[in-house]
Amino acid sequence: MAIPDYQTIMLPFLKLIENGKVYAIRDTVDMLAEEFKLSNSERRELLPSGQQTVFHNRVGWARTYLKKAGLVETPKRGTVRITDRGREVLKTNPERINVNFLEQFPEFVEFRKIKRDKPITTSSEQAETPEEVLENSFQSLRQSLASELLDQIKSSPPSLFEKIVVKLLVSMGYGGTLRDAGQAIGKSGDEGIDGFIKEDRLGLDIIYVQAKRWENTVSRPEIQKFAGALQGQRAKKGVFITTSDFSKDAHEYASKIETKIVLIDGEQLTQYMIDFNIGVTPVANYEIKRIDSDYFSED
Repeated sequence: MAIPDYQTIMLPFLKLIENGKVYAIRDTVDMLAEEFKLSNSERRELLPSGQQTVFHNRVGWARTYLKKAGLVETPKRGTVRITDRGREVLKTNPERINVNFLEQFPEFVEFRKIKRDKPITTSSEQAETPEEVLENSFQSLRQSLASELLDQIKSSPPSLFEKIVVKLLVSMGYGGTLRDAGQAIGKSGDEGIDGFIKEDRLGLDIIYVQAKRWENTVSRPEIQKFAGALQGQRAKKGVFITTSDFSKDAHEYASKIETKIVLIDGEQLTQYMIDFNIGVTPVANYEIKRIDSDYFSED
């Protein structure tokens, strides 16, 4: 049979792991290939990039969508397990699980939104140029990657979070070398990082850093404490990084005080990580070209 699309894979995927055991993703790919009776050539068929098989990619997207709807979870890297919600869904005997079905779950609706709460649309919902389709697809892939990155950060040990912050700041041009930055950051080590980093290689100014792996929203009092600590050091600049987000009051307070404090929430953190290739690796590059009008013009 033809290779099924990722939405067709969702229900068989969920049924496959219904027993509650932890499965390796690679094993689910093999078992689903057997269930769909894919031929060897279909199993080996590659994406245009040549970096991954089509079926593995589609199983991966099915898993991602099920996870964002809260039907499956990933206990550790490269594994998957059904959740209580997933079992409840199977008890209703759905004929099919697809994107429309998953829209009943608030977490999935939130996941399907891109920047500034703009819903992702497909070419079937509106007339789009090929460039618009490509751009929307790119943003969807990036948003999914950012979400996966944040999940990885939250499930990683504090020491790795420390390394991520150090490497990101250095990649952005702060702190001189990784060795210099590593010596300056990570002094507290209590579910976060408290330290300082050079603003430039010469160390003409110092930026104080606080980073917290939090689930709850960071409120104004936390920013006030940080601002007070900066004043105690006679510092004028600080960066507060969190894996969660900041309250409106926190943003307003930071914007009004004389000390410059930059707030970086979980979403911004992962976007910076993608921009500076921290914890991610390029899979494929697509170059868009247009006609060079000057080449065909007559002198």
